[in-house]
Amino acid sequence: MKRSPVLESPINDWLPQSLNTNLLNLLDQPILISDRSGRVLFANLRAQQRLDSYGLELDGGLNLFADMVHSDPKSISDRIEAGEHEFKIPLACSSGEDSAQIHWLPEPDWLVLRIETPPAEGEDGNGPSSTQHTVQELLQEREITYRNLLAAYLRLQEVNRQKTVFLASAAHELKTPLAVIKGYYDLLLSGSLGRLTDKQRDILQESKDSCERLVRLVSMFLNYSALESGKLALHLRENDMRDCLEELATRWREAFVRKNVRLETQLDSKLPIFKFDYQKVQQTVANLLDNALKHTPPGGQVSLHAELHFWDRRSANEAQAVDRRRERVLRPNSVKISVSDTGPGIPSEHHQEIFEDFVRVDRTSSGMGLGLAIAKRLVQAHRGKIWVDSEPRRGSTFTVLLPAENV
Repeated sequence: MKRSPVLESPINDWLPQSLNTNLLNLLDQPILISDRSGRVLFANLRAQQRLDSYGLELDGGLNLFADMVHSDPKSISDRIEAGEHEFKIPLACSSGEDSAQIHWLPEPDWLVLRIETPPAEGEDGNGPSSTQHTVQELLQEREITYRNLLAAYLRLQEVNRQKTVFLASAAHELKTPLAVIKGYYDLLLSGSLGRLTDKQRDILQESKDSCERLVRLVSMFLNYSALESGKLALHLRENDMRDCLEELATRWREAFVRKNVRLETQLDSKLPIFKFDYQKVQQTVANLLDNALKHTPPGGQVSLHAELHFWDRRSANEAQAVDRRRERVLRPNSVKISVSDTGPGIPSEHHQEIFEDFVRVDRTSSGMGLGLAIAKRLVQAHRGKIWVDSEPRRGSTFTVLLPAENV
């Protein structure tokens, strides 16, 4: 079967190529499309076969009025201007009783010609040809489908917005009572209200740990709602990155000791002072430490490293007078922070999706699947980059690059 040729014409600008060739070729009726002058812009497979039977060639500059209907273009235009947008005229090139049903499309001023053949004896006119959609009907169905998809998308957006509002409201309501409960646990464990037995201290410490997990969860919800609503504001100040990470490691060391996981820190003494959001960077690295601690078995190790790094952020086609790659010494322009663990590792097919909202590769672990998603958004807010290197049974390494100006 011959392929319906696609002519170089404005139809290829108005309709997608797949709609030209595939959609129209699905029709059992011969369909041709021409401009007002009669120049044929497109013919589907059925029309090509019918033209072959008439002895006409589509590639030979076929004209609708001169070669097929033998009619004056002005007479057709007059009927259209008079408001007659669909009419039937005899098909002069046919040796039989074929006729041409012409439909005018106001946009983009095209004529759609449908070749009709009288039903043979015994046919009631309800065969396949009488039930085929016209191009206009197909386009209308496409428009309706698009509108329905758009309406469904807007409904999902509204549901997502309501979810974010609910999470923020619930987190705000939980924040204050949890802070009070945590304060009482600290007061009891300090011995200010009386001496505690070892068993009482263990129970209180376990309760405090659970309370702190709830506090972190509430904080995560608050940050997620701020990110979702676009209300995230970075407080960029001149801060010492080494002090920032040392303070964070000290705060987390007790949690690692309780789980019998070793926390190793290796922070470059030359880490610079530059502009970044102190709390947001701590929260980012804290989410990575929490994720590593959660997936590292007792007796394992988690490493926190930070060092100066050269990050070539140029695009491939960016022209520069000096190529920094050829310099003998590449001057550091960023800080590289990595958190490594000795956990079970992550299969390569999950390396991208773990940074999405509410995604948990290990369904048996605790958490809501927001820690890495929030970390990624906070890093991107600093114009940085985050990724993971991991293989099953070989642990994972999460790396963050933060641009450091004036290093």
